[in-house]
Amino acid sequence: MPEPIVIRPARSDEYDEVGRVWMESWVSTGLGEHSDTLLADLRARIRREIADGWSLFVADDRGTIAAMLALHVPKLYLDMLFVAPGYQGRSVGRQLLAFARTQMPDEMHLRCVRENEKAWRWYEREGFVYEREEIEPSNGFMMKYYRWKRQRPAG
Repeated sequence: MPEPIVIRPARSDEYDEVGRVWMESWVSTGLGEHSDTLLADLRARIRREIADGWSLFVADDRGTIAAMLALHVPKLYLDMLFVAPGYQGRSVGRQLLAFARTQMPDEMHLRCVRENEKAWRWYEREGFVYEREEIEPSNGFMMKYYRWKRQRPAG
């Protein structure tokens, strides 16, 4: 039986690899293209976002980073969940989401690009409720905003 994927905090020496996974996952949506500029921007953003309060986690498959998860726990915000293309469809995203719910057990918010239908439909299946759409001024994408709240038993 294969070893399970381990979700753990990302180490600073892994940030460049996390940026590569992020870019490859983003490119797999069809909404972006591989480029050295994009990769450099994502790698710089990781460091900037961590300085601003991100908690960054990776899904570690025996030393290979299979996915990244960025949370801003004080804001109850799931900021980024990206799974490397070779790991998509293998429940890695579901494992990361379950982990996020251990960090924010009662409520969390997220947003995703409207054109990334695969992602927002998945979040809806996972219990997130659509709230609104807004243009993200930094990139021009229309973003769909979602919220998940723990369901309390009636009574």
